[in-house]
Amino acid sequence: MHKEKNQTNRRGLLLSHNSCHKATPNTGFYLLGLQSPNQKIQELKKKMSKDEYGVLLYYKYASIPDLNSLFSFYESNCNSLGLLGRVRLSPNGVNVTVGGLLSALKKHIEAVRSNSLFQGTDFKLASSRHPLNDKVALECGFTSLSIRVVKELVTFSSHPLLKAPEVSNAGRYLSASEFHSVLQSAGQLMKNGSPIDDKQVVLLDARNLYETRIGKFHAPSVETLDPGIRQYSDLPSWIDDNSEQLRGKHVLMYCTGGIRCEMASAYIRSKGAGFENVFQLFGGIQRYMERFPAGGFFRGKNFVFDHRISVGSSDTNIMGACLICGSSYDDYSSRCRCTHCRMLVLICDSCRIKSNAYICELCQKHHMDIGTIPSVEDNEPEAVLDQNDLKIDSSDSIIPSQLLSRYGNVPPRKLRILCLHGFRQNASSFKGRSASLAKKLKSIAELVFVDAPHELPFIYQSCMEPNSSCAPSSGQHAPPPENCKRKYAWLVAPDVDGKNEADWKLADQPFDPLQYRGQTDGFDVSLAHLKKVFSEQGPFDGILGFSQGAAMAALLSAQGDNLKGEIDFRFAILCSGFALPLPDFGRLPINCPSLHIFGSHPGQDRQITSQNSRYLASRFEDGCSVIIEHEFGHIIPTRSPYIDNIKDFLRGFL
Repeated sequence: MHKEKNQTNRRGLLLSHNSCHKATPNTGFYLLGLQSPNQKIQELKKKMSKDEYGVLLYYKYASIPDLNSLFSFYESNCNSLGLLGRVRLSPNGVNVTVGGLLSALKKHIEAVRSNSLFQGTDFKLASSRHPLNDKVALECGFTSLSIRVVKELVTFSSHPLLKAPEVSNAGRYLSASEFHSVLQSAGQLMKNGSPIDDKQVVLLDARNLYETRIGKFHAPSVETLDPGIRQYSDLPSWIDDNSEQLRGKHVLMYCTGGIRCEMASAYIRSKGAGFENVFQLFGGIQRYMERFPAGGFFRGKNFVFDHRISVGSSDTNIMGACLICGSSYDDYSSRCRCTHCRMLVLICDSCRIKSNAYICELCQKHHMDIGTIPSVEDNEPEAVLDQNDLKIDSSDSIIPSQLLSRYGNVPPRKLRILCLHGFRQNASSFKGRSASLAKKLKSIAELVFVDAPHELPFIYQSCMEPNSSCAPSSGQHAPPPENCKRKYAWLVAPDVDGKNEADWKLADQPFDPLQYRGQTDGFDVSLAHLKKVFSEQGPFDGILGFSQGAAMAALLSAQGDNLKGEIDFRFAILCSGFALPLPDFGRLPINCPSLHIFGSHPGQDRQITSQNSRYLASRFEDGCSVIIEHEFGHIIPTRSPYIDNIKDFLRGFL
């Protein structure tokens, strides 16, 4: 029994008090204990007369030598003490948020401290009311004990193939008093004994928009940067786009309890020269408010991921506002959410009576309206969403049915993928040839097809049969019939004059399967064309390129930050791709998540050799690419297992 349980533990278990097992359908988890959440809460209520209730938060980055042993410790200790909440274990540390009787939480701290792994851990223990609101307690995971083994304690990037920064490179800690002192002196931070100009100090809030709505730091003469992100994994993109606001500055970061600043500060420092001076508030806002109960420089309330919802200071000023009417409001207990993205929104009591469908600020920026997606009823059951907002369980694979469960009856937004056709093709023909792919991806992706800008003349071989539907009669150079559609290219040979020609032309030589090597001109024209496409038809999550279209997509990927704000995409799918012998292409590894699909056997693809496609994949950074090799020719395979692998890659970006 014990061995079997350990095997299951590696996948992650959802645990509650008792030891009898009950499998839950379609989840892959087990429930230990048959008591309902209400029964557990009622039992704890009876004990409140004898002891006070509390909440404990702590995390620790450290190399964990034996995850199974640590899992067993938390399972045994938390169940014996009656603790409820979330425990996340990874090879690199732990992240814990649990609630229970204060006496039990103190015993848990003593047991954890006895393990040398947790030396120096900051245990944040606070007394609180009991989680009387069953709906809030359920959403926040405080009606059961959830222990899971995950890949990362917090998923820092929405790019699943990009490596997380080294936490050992995180910013230097500032205690609550030191943090306050810096703000109080308007940035007179000491560096090597010298005062720093206050204009060089900026505050950076590492939290999500729904948190910063109700409270944030504000200090005179110090700029506060609020990224306004929907989830933590959006922060690295914001940092990339706004790095000039951080370069050369002394960056003071803060979050709820500190764990998000660890990774984010390391990411900023990894950018090198000009980004060395990054500091983080030790213990986060919680420790600061304990040190300064009147609020200090923090205005409003601190959003927390447990049944308390938020924690305020003695300052009763309200920072938040109702999304609809704009009146002062900062109470999330109604758990109102955006109809589209499901982010928490602030809706006052009066406005909540009038409507149950809302559009958050971020979705409003993308011109989404209530009519495009049906609203979710208030009584619709929801998954434990608050911890998902932090993306703390990245080991769980997401499939469409699970996504629908997470969002109630509201389907998530599909990925939009721009598709670039091959040489001497067009959007219409590529769309037709990709119909099977589009059909099998329709639940998670929308494919958008565009023509390349370089129009090509019609060419025929001398051996073509004269009765061919798209060939002129022998000896003639007549205009093509109407059913022959224009052909285009992303790149052309240097000797092409750029003129559009409608007449048929006799090929000056037999078909050369290696002609793509000489098609190296026209990139600037295609780049300008795609900038216009992104501006008028975007945004796009990714680019899919076939043959020459894949070469073009690879060139765009190699541009890196040079195209930020004009051509933004999160991944590239390169089918039968090849690398062009251009000067800028081979200098540095390409840092973009990519999927490479090509034939595995030499000669099977008569257009692009497998060696060329394999070389293109090697131009991407290690850990940044996935390769699918198939036994077919110059096609995109859509049968299993290839289509399953394509879907797995795309689901990482949902």
